[in-house]
Amino acid sequence: MAYADQQMSGNKITALIIVALLHVVVGYALVTGLAYSAFKKIKEVTTAVKIDPDKPPPPPPPPPPKTDTPPPPPIVAPPPPIQLNFAPPPIQTVQTPPPPAPPPPVVAVPAPPAPPPPRFSPKAAVPKGHPNEWASDNDYPTRALQLGQEGVTGFRLSIGTDGKVASCDITRSSGSPELDKTTCDLIRRRARFSPATDGDGNPTTGAYSSQVRWQIPKD
Repeated sequence: MAYADQQMSGNKITALIIVALLHVVVGYALVTGLAYSAFKKIKEVTTAVKIDPDKPPPPPPPPPPKTDTPPPPPIVAPPPPIQLNFAPPPIQTVQTPPPPAPPPPVVAVPAPPAPPPPRFSPKAAVPKGHPNEWASDNDYPTRALQLGQEGVTGFRLSIGTDGKVASCDITRSSGSPELDKTTCDLIRRRARFSPATDGDGNPTTGAYSSQVRWQIPKD
């Protein structure tokens, strides 16, 4: 009986020590603000611990058996293929115009030298005598008188370097071929000129223009 009393006293001491430790844990939990969690843990511990002085504590549970092969990885289905149909962007061809051609270089052309001033003033051909004497009423063509033809004949003369009439051109018709022809015939025979001169004072060709009025003389 003495051994049993000693064993019972040892168990009581152990129980008292456990209870004292539980009180310390509860006080610490209350101080740190974890009273509620600590209380639940203490309740679970006190509920799980049942002191049986006559029964020895149960042996610890055996460790789980070790497996040499790792568990197979979970089967994951591959994601479905994603098809992306992107239309290629349209290709635009931009034609860049060629740069404009540079302007041609401007070449300064020197002005030709001015001709020397003439030593003499050029002069036109001048009639010798009075032009009214080239044709008179006595020169009136007989056929024109018979037909009663009148009018004004304009003419232009080309004067040679010798002062003679080189040619006669009708510039205005009188309306009568007879009167126009008589005008040039009379002037070629009777007209004389002082020839025209150039800048050097030398005789040169010239021109002269005038007109003859044909009117039937009154008796």
